[in-house]
Amino acid sequence: MVISVDGHSLTLELVEQVSNGAHVKLASTAVPQIEASRAWIARLEQAGANAPKVYGINTGFGSLKSEQFSVSDARRVSRNLIISHCSGTGEPFGERVVRAATLLRANALAQGRSGVRPIVIETLLEMLNRNVVPVVPSQGSLGASGDLAPLSHLAAVLSRDPNSDGDESSGAAWFNGEKLSGAAAMRKAGIPRLILEAKEGLALNNGVQFMSAVSALTLLDAERLTLLHDIALAMHLDSVCGVRTAFDSRIAGLRKYAGHQRVAQNVLRLLAGSTSVDSDPARIQDAYSLRCAPQIAGAVRDGLQHVRAGLEVEINSVTDNPLVFAHDNQVLSGGNFHGDPVGLRVDYMKVLLAELGNISERRISRLMDRHLNFGLPPYLAAKPGIESGLMMASYTAAALASENKVLAHPASVDSIPTSENQEDIVSMGTHGARQAAEILNNVQKIVAIELLCGAQALDVRRKQSPNLKFGVGSEAAWAKIRKHIRPLERDRYLADDIAESLELVRSGDLLREVQSAVEVL
Repeated sequence: MVISVDGHSLTLELVEQVSNGAHVKLASTAVPQIEASRAWIARLEQAGANAPKVYGINTGFGSLKSEQFSVSDARRVSRNLIISHCSGTGEPFGERVVRAATLLRANALAQGRSGVRPIVIETLLEMLNRNVVPVVPSQGSLGASGDLAPLSHLAAVLSRDPNSDGDESSGAAWFNGEKLSGAAAMRKAGIPRLILEAKEGLALNNGVQFMSAVSALTLLDAERLTLLHDIALAMHLDSVCGVRTAFDSRIAGLRKYAGHQRVAQNVLRLLAGSTSVDSDPARIQDAYSLRCAPQIAGAVRDGLQHVRAGLEVEINSVTDNPLVFAHDNQVLSGGNFHGDPVGLRVDYMKVLLAELGNISERRISRLMDRHLNFGLPPYLAAKPGIESGLMMASYTAAALASENKVLAHPASVDSIPTSENQEDIVSMGTHGARQAAEILNNVQKIVAIELLCGAQALDVRRKQSPNLKFGVGSEAAWAKIRKHIRPLERDRYLADDIAESLELVRSGDLLREVQSAVEVL
């Protein structure tokens, strides 16, 4: 499938598809508006010395806005803007993130409010189709005026000096797995580099596409992780002969949160057929990390829906400055590049993910504790004392959960003035997005450890009580895990088991296997 880019129709799922290699094209319906806004810029250029002062077209940038220059210098100014802003540092963004950001920048330009030629957008899209992926350092963005440094590193690859098409100041890019100069990558791909015209440099590097790309991909993985959380929860309940009362739909119906209801429904589906849960008549209710899971994990789900709603708006928004309203014969300066609409939501996502990790870690701890795991051996070890079992796996989960508490501090509460105090409050949204991705990475590991512990706990409980039946979802998850990780019958090198469980989480294999068994989650 080729995805059509028109500035209005992207979904988060389509962004993910393009990040994974899907092909794209510029929608023909978008071209007239793109050409109309470019024609307005051309008329401004033709006015020469009589042209009105328009930010970024015949003026400097940031606090240099009062410095005016001739429109005849526009090509040099556009190129200078890009190469001077290639000031990023640190490890580069992953290729999937760069592909997603490239798509999002093209989509914003496709609305026809940025004054670029169609060829600029088509070049971005052709880079995606031919797998030219710029190398973009992940550090250096303040999140206002957007992701200036990261987007400049992207634009350096597709653009060239007005007087030369050499490799100098072309950045770097991956092409079919080979790291090359940006110019060499474009040559090998057969894509001509562009001499940027008036306004086009500013249109390419002024926006929030990198923070949005990281946030979008993190959100989609977070949504899938909530389902894996529910699977791990069901396995825990089966392994400790827990109480399912807390998941009754009548309880959820009295509070009416959609996330609460969904978690409760999922757990009951996963536990269908279980004779282990509710098998202890003396048990009235479980600890909070079990009994309150619908409220806690449900609130995480609802919070992620809020993040999703904001990102769905953002990925179809125009975020540069100034903006061209050709039919009104106006160019308006504003602040659509500011990252707070994304940054504030992504900070919320950090807290949500950290909380999901917290509740998972608490259940891991309970499975390790002979006083809390209802008859299972300490650390699920075959010979406690001689062997340590899964003790250190639980320590790793605890370390990851605590690390998340530091990372979850909101990046958006910080700001630092730049550009001679012209840009005096910035979002730090890209910091927040990167931190959210790191927290997600940690929580995936925590849930992978809980799944590993849950499978071991089910093995032990089955030996103790062979007549008990576990829920259909628990059994499916256990069977999938055991295809890849053998039971812990004596101490061994645990890092490999954790890595294997993590791969089952990240690949989606475990989730698909369980969903096929319970039909829907």
